[in-house]
Amino acid sequence: MALTDEAIAKIRQMIQSGQLPPGTRLPPEQQLAAQMGLSRSGVREAVKALESARVLDVRRGDGTYVTSLAPRLLLEGVGLAVELLRDDTLLEVMEVRRLLEPAATGLAALRLTDAHLDELSQILDDMRAAAEDAEKLIQYDTAFHRTVIAATGNETLTSLLDGLSGQTVRARVWRGLIEGNSSHLTLGEHEAIYLALRARDQSLAQAAALMHVNTSESWLRAILTDTVGEGVGRSG
Repeated sequence: MALTDEAIAKIRQMIQSGQLPPGTRLPPEQQLAAQMGLSRSGVREAVKALESARVLDVRRGDGTYVTSLAPRLLLEGVGLAVELLRDDTLLEVMEVRRLLEPAATGLAALRLTDAHLDELSQILDDMRAAAEDAEKLIQYDTAFHRTVIAATGNETLTSLLDGLSGQTVRARVWRGLIEGNSSHLTLGEHEAIYLALRARDQSLAQAAALMHVNTSESWLRAILTDTVGEGVGRSG
């Protein structure tokens, strides 16, 4: 593992220094190993690890290339990690969303286009029509927030928030809202975000988004508390 870590560090340094810019083909394994003064096995494992991290792209029969290093690729693992987090850590994720999502929504109010607004309006119509269908609501909810954040034009922010808004968390919250006959409240919050964006009011959009994240966080907290309580009851 020490040799693999060293090989990873050296390849990363070559990328960061510009010696291997995005799209560049790496030297053959034997040549790269000799160049770095490491074993071929260490380099091979390093390449596998960096391929998993979407830093390298191994094309069979062609060679190994540095990827575009775009945020959507490099931050892809955030979403996978969020889906694996335990219940007590999910609330920390919601706290991070509470810090980032309202600010991003406020920024979107200044940058979105009429096409973004048309898309959001259609998604809202779809959400109203699917008010009692949790699976469809999850899809539309994801599309709504992805469209809002994408309107900022900041790919890093979009990729990060997309990863933090895990499907598992969305599913638990929406099912809880439907079971509690409160889905209409959250639909209203989406409408408030849309109206603030349409008015291109940064402060109002930020406040509306904060209210919405707070609602989701409160429901998730209640759901997790109920789950813990049920577990205690069963163990007793």
